[in-house]
Amino acid sequence: MTTSGIRCNGKQPECKNQFAESTNSGMSKLLSTNDIKQWQAFALPNRADGLAALERTRQRMQDAGQWAPWQMLGRRMAIGCVALEITQRCNLDCSYCYLSESSEALTDIPLQEVLRRIDLIHDHYGPHTDVQITGGDPTLRQRDELVAIVRYVKEKGMRSSLFTNGIKATRELLSELCDAGLEDVAFHVDMTQGRQGYANELDLNRLRETYIDRARGLPLAVIFNTTTFPGNFHEIPALVKFFVSHANVVRFASFQVGADTGRGTERARVTVNPETVMQAIREGAGANLNFGAASAGHAQCNGYAYGLIVNGRVHDMFKDAAFVHHLLASSAHLTINRTRKIEVVQTALRYLVRHPGVLIGALGRFAALVCKYPKDFIQGRGKVGKISFFVHNFMDAQALDKERCEACSFMVMTPEGPMSMCVHNAKRDDYLLVPAKIKHEHTIKFFNPVTGVLDDHRPTQLAVSLNRKNARGRAKTGDLPTQIPPEKKRETSCAQQ
Repeated sequence: MTTSGIRCNGKQPECKNQFAESTNSGMSKLLSTNDIKQWQAFALPNRADGLAALERTRQRMQDAGQWAPWQMLGRRMAIGCVALEITQRCNLDCSYCYLSESSEALTDIPLQEVLRRIDLIHDHYGPHTDVQITGGDPTLRQRDELVAIVRYVKEKGMRSSLFTNGIKATRELLSELCDAGLEDVAFHVDMTQGRQGYANELDLNRLRETYIDRARGLPLAVIFNTTTFPGNFHEIPALVKFFVSHANVVRFASFQVGADTGRGTERARVTVNPETVMQAIREGAGANLNFGAASAGHAQCNGYAYGLIVNGRVHDMFKDAAFVHHLLASSAHLTINRTRKIEVVQTALRYLVRHPGVLIGALGRFAALVCKYPKDFIQGRGKVGKISFFVHNFMDAQALDKERCEACSFMVMTPEGPMSMCVHNAKRDDYLLVPAKIKHEHTIKFFNPVTGVLDDHRPTQLAVSLNRKNARGRAKTGDLPTQIPPEKKRETSCAQQ
């Protein structure tokens, strides 16, 4: 089977066959309810084996049949990113929300526990790991604690991103977080959120422009997350054009296919799937973008495209997949700090001196682009922009593919360790309704996430009662009981050590 004219070969594809079922055709195994229940977070690595985090990830990709020239996991990074959920509270109620029905009724875990989980992320994946500070909406966390969390991620030598709906992400807050070490801000804006006064995605562009202006001029990479579903699928091309026109600030546009998981009331995908979303992005960009030349994790989970923008026209920089693969392999050892532009330039120059073939190839491709579109370069006064597009295919809670979970690039840090986001979404309460062990005035106490109280003894049972104030999603519509769990109160045997 081929993708973009490049031969792919089953378990060890030369290029990624985007989201094709042929990756392991006939071999996929869905997790049963018991499999999901028994699925464990990744344990801390055994240092005695002498393997670095990158090598362990490479082995994980090889075991899952996902080690290939396009694979960045195990080559450039030990993990794609790790979600650090610092609150379960949110000030919106998205129709495709992945949070648990109990989330809004829970208090924020103590700062001490958040910092412990940051240590765990570092212990598992090392420095330069991308940490998504998320929730719920993280801006609902006490401000000084949010700043302390960002600062601690920076102190550990990792990169932090703020994932927010933007409502409370003021210019002043973003500036303060930048001073603490924040590197990215990802705004989630789309029609699943039910924001008042916006009839469609086009209307929401007014809000997106407000958020763009808030971040403009700050040392932040600006990202926009969009959940794609039947209600906005037809607007994707126009939305892509919007992002391209604002690429002087927007660096990354992520499109996530809505999944049947969590407390959200919407479940339908209909014709909305990764392939149709990628085609809609190509239509909006006006370019046949290659989403298969480079990515991270399982071939059916992620698609990544990268374009240069000249005079408003997008040009596919991953068109020559073989060149991209050579670039990935030869630059895998490089560490790039995006916040220090001088260092980035210096690192790139040293790399190109050592790899003149890459320099010659890049210059040749750029010269061909100039020759093909001279008017664009003249009218654009030689200015060149860039933008990345990402498509993520989250799995439904009742259709978790074992191999995809094992090759996951997007982890959530649970109290016990990192876990695939899709598995975590299928059993969130197993990790939310547990007490946290906290050091308090030379003694050990146990934080109760339901009451927010520090108890002298570990609670044996935790249950959440929902009401009009804290019910969200399906619970708000009356589709679920008002007590979680409904019959047997959850025991806390899975609490952290």
